[in-house]
Amino acid sequence: MALSGIRKQTHIFGIIAAAALALAACSGPNLSDSAGTGTAGSAAKSAPATVGERTPEQIKQDGTIYLATFADKSPFGSLVQGDTYEGYDIEYGNRIAKDLGVKVAWLPVDAAARVEYLTSGKVDAVLANFTVTPERAQQVDFANPYMRVSFGAVSPKERPITDEKALDSAKILIVKGTTQDAWITANKPQWNVTKYEQYADVTNALADGRGDVWITDNTEALAYTAKNSAFVTGIQSFGEPSYIAAAVQKGNKELLDWLNNELVTLGKEKFFHSNFDKTLKPVYGNVVKPDDLVIEGGATE
Repeated sequence: MALSGIRKQTHIFGIIAAAALALAACSGPNLSDSAGTGTAGSAAKSAPATVGERTPEQIKQDGTIYLATFADKSPFGSLVQGDTYEGYDIEYGNRIAKDLGVKVAWLPVDAAARVEYLTSGKVDAVLANFTVTPERAQQVDFANPYMRVSFGAVSPKERPITDEKALDSAKILIVKGTTQDAWITANKPQWNVTKYEQYADVTNALADGRGDVWITDNTEALAYTAKNSAFVTGIQSFGEPSYIAAAVQKGNKELLDWLNNELVTLGKEKFFHSNFDKTLKPVYGNVVKPDDLVIEGGATE
């Protein structure tokens, strides 16, 4: 090839490379500002592969924290109006970002994928109504808790299930990868259970009559029946009381310590009580009292 041809080809390649870099720069995750608007944009884009290992200082240098949450579990984490997240977990995550002085990028996650989002480094932390269990604690590191829960059972108002013994003969619906999934597998393997990937799939199945009862966190059960008068939380509390906490990648002690210190700071101002009043009280009314659910300062006693 002649020298002039080589120069011309090199010039073309340079233009193509520059265009590719420009496109890449425009295709990162949609972020919300540090004031906590919760805007998510398309909410389908991924964080850098190594994000889970980052320390608070590295997050500050980058200017963005990547957090996983539910997109379909109101009033804890839900995607509304196509580009905005709202809920109890969202308020907590927005405050974390504000106190770090960074923006927050919310990534939607299914219940069964919460551990994998951390082990594979998709996010810095998971704030998705994540119940602390010994099995999960072997794979991720949990911060101190900010909420307590137990199980609840939702059934049609016309055919309410109000006794735990009735669950032995019921068609039970659950979300795959939840605490209920693990507990039933370990303690009630004889139950007739159908598992779904998404919370919306479970509620649709219950509404369509494909099951008799939906077992979930009692906080979720009460929230659902408060908005859907055709259903009742016939069993408001059973199973083992559990704690909800943020989780980080195994071994990320710096970020874990920061989150625990943040809980102490937030506890002094009763942040989670205010959060309850803003996001949960409009749903629960007087059915659930703040102190039945809220944990301040990360203390379990």
